[in-house]
Amino acid sequence: MIGESSSRQWNQFFVCWLIAVSATLGSLFFSEVMERVPCVLCWYQRIAMFPLAIIFTVGLLPLDVRCVRYALPFAVSGWALALYHCLIYLGFIPESLQPCTQGVSCADVQIELVGFVTIPLLSLLGFTFIIALLLAVRKGIKQ
Repeated sequence: MIGESSSRQWNQFFVCWLIAVSATLGSLFFSEVMERVPCVLCWYQRIAMFPLAIIFTVGLLPLDVRCVRYALPFAVSGWALALYHCLIYLGFIPESLQPCTQGVSCADVQIELVGFVTIPLLSLLGFTFIIALLLAVRKGIKQ
C-alpha cells in the first residue's frame, strides 16, 4: 500500500511538473518567438510559475513530497495574480486600480484562443490544477 500511495504522489507531482514546464515554455514562446511584450501582471505570474518547474523537478527525482510546502506558496500567489488579471480583462477592476499604467496594458487582449481563452485564463487554469494536485499530494502525506 505504501508503494501505491507513493506512485500516485509521484504521478501527481509529474503532472504538476508538466503543467509548470508547459506554462514556462508557452510564456517564453509568446514573448520570444511571437514577440508579445508581457504586461506587469504577466511578469509577476511568470515569477510565480518559473520556480515551480524547478521545484517539481527536484521533488520528482527521487520523490520528495516535502516540496509541497515550497511549491504551494508560489502556486497560490500566482493563482491570486492570475485571478486579478482575469478580472481586469473582464472589466471588473476599474482603471484606477490597474497596475499597468505605462507600457503594455494589462487590460489589452493580445491573444484569444477559441474566442474566449486568454493568456491570464490559461495561467489561472494552470495554477488551479497545480494547487489541486498539490493539495491531493498533501492529503496523501497525512494518511
